[in-house]
Amino acid sequence: MAEPDGSPPPKASRAGRNLPAAIASGVVLGAVVAVSLFTYKWIFGVVVVVAIVIAVHEFVRAFAQRQIRVARTPLYAAAVVVPAVAYVWGPTAQLVATGAVVLTLLLWRIRRGYEGYVRDVTASAFVTVYLPFMAGFLMLTLAADNGAQRVIVFILLTVCNDIGGYAAGVLFGKHPIAPQISPKKSWEGFAGSLLLQAVVGAIAFAWLLEAPWWQGVIAGVILTMTATAGDFAESAVKRDLGIKDMGTFLPGHGGMMDRLDSLIPNAFASWAIFMVFLGSGT
Repeated sequence: MAEPDGSPPPKASRAGRNLPAAIASGVVLGAVVAVSLFTYKWIFGVVVVVAIVIAVHEFVRAFAQRQIRVARTPLYAAAVVVPAVAYVWGPTAQLVATGAVVLTLLLWRIRRGYEGYVRDVTASAFVTVYLPFMAGFLMLTLAADNGAQRVIVFILLTVCNDIGGYAAGVLFGKHPIAPQISPKKSWEGFAGSLLLQAVVGAIAFAWLLEAPWWQGVIAGVILTMTATAGDFAESAVKRDLGIKDMGTFLPGHGGMMDRLDSLIPNAFASWAIFMVFLGSGT
């Protein structure tokens, strides 16, 4: 179908993306992240909070289309408070803040009566744990003395998951992993992600973190699995809600959640890997 001005619509790639727009968005995001990380680390924290607030908003709108009324005000507050306290005071504060948010959700929803109470509270708690709580682990990573380097490795490996999967999937993809959920994700693409992340992980751990290369290989393998799981989880959410994208915030990617889907589980997984291999770093 032609555009309103008569020009042909932009062509999507075989992987279902507007590739030039996706690349441009990725470059801009990368520049923002790099500048914030290597000036004042707390600026990167602000970037994370803004991204989580936008993602929460996308969930609020998506759930509303299915008549699920989540507790908006507590969720927006949680998007700011939970990552912030994790950065300033650590994992105990992160856990306490998350628990306080869940209790607030239980009370907040009572104002609307009992009809749909379980559905709405469950959806609200899901968003709390899926976004602010998981983002808190990225802030814990950032708080380390070499937090900027750790975050760069986390982002680099997660991006390599997309690059390796995209390239191998387009060139060789023939066997879908779960066609009912995400038909364009193939076993060949998964293998490409696994290979690229293992190689880049070995280099990044040795160069940026001064850690043994084999730890980077293990990190690459684990983060491939968690990133892929995150991709499928978000695809399942969208299919359950009957939507194609969570939003239109990022050209070529869809909504903010369409960009954060693999980053969110990797925020926790990478923090755990860094803790095991490198310690807290503070």
